[in-house]
Amino acid sequence: MNTLLTDPLLNGVDTEAILDEGEPRIEIARNATKHDVDLITVVMRERNRFTRAFGGSNAEEIVAESPCAVLAIRPPQRDFVTDQGELRLNRLLVATNFRPSSVAATQLATQICNRLGAELHAVYVIGDYFEQISIIFPEGGLAALTRLRSYAQQRMSQLSRMNGAGVRTYIQEGRPYQEIVKLAATLEADLVVIGTAVHGSLFGNSQVLGSEIERVIRNAPCPVLCVPAARVVTPLPALVTQVVPQT
Repeated sequence: MNTLLTDPLLNGVDTEAILDEGEPRIEIARNATKHDVDLITVVMRERNRFTRAFGGSNAEEIVAESPCAVLAIRPPQRDFVTDQGELRLNRLLVATNFRPSSVAATQLATQICNRLGAELHAVYVIGDYFEQISIIFPEGGLAALTRLRSYAQQRMSQLSRMNGAGVRTYIQEGRPYQEIVKLAATLEADLVVIGTAVHGSLFGNSQVLGSEIERVIRNAPCPVLCVPAARVVTPLPALVTQVVPQT
């Protein structure tokens, strides 16, 4: 802990060491609420086959339990922090599914880009299961896929109008996490922003992330900012001062 507190990157930053005992996800979430924390940073590590099959990592459990936004980093990745400690965010990619879980993420990504003058890119992925349904049920499935494509185009057009001409939108088709990761790499995005929705674990009382969100975090070429749904958050206070409204 002393080594961390004396890191040159923390020069000029007010720091406080907190040592606690218990389940990491619970204690970190409790302390985040207690100290009115705006942002939690976690480092992802590789998992073995057993942990992938039967449970998430501590980092993923922290993301799922957190009352505020979590910045997930998996070295080596594109880094938007210079050696001098300055932030250089040129491009943000926000992944949306038009559900409440992505509302706060879209709003926060917009605020960060407005604050820093960064490019905002937004992507919606039509899952490959719709194509599979259209193959199995040619008439009904194809009609549903056509309607979804039209709906996605309308919603992305609305997003563009709401956020100004600066946002660039994409509609991809395929496995959601793969398309998000691939687009982030193509754009050389500095940060992926995604809304996190959680559900109960089959193996206990803990909250877990959806598999697609986990895979985005695990495979993204850059850090991923995970924004919890339906919670009031003020992440990155040095960049964003407006409270993100919830719907």
